Amino acid sequence: MADQGYVDQLATELCTRHTALVATLETDLGTHRRRLATVVRFIHNPAIAHDIRAGLARDLQLPEPTQ
Repeated sequence: MADQGYVDQLATELCTRHTALVATLETDLGTHRRRLATVVRFIHNPAIAHDIRAGLARDLQLPEPTQ
């Protein structure tokens, strides 16, 4: 495991030297979170056939729907 002080130093340097990169990464992360939320809503939507939702959850290694 990496030394926490070293990791903190790298994070500080990244934030101070590469703020545009950090902003881009935060935007990308937000996009991926929204997409994942859409997929999770689909997987847990009981109006869609259970076998389809369960198969998708298995394929994406997400928790399978209970109903």
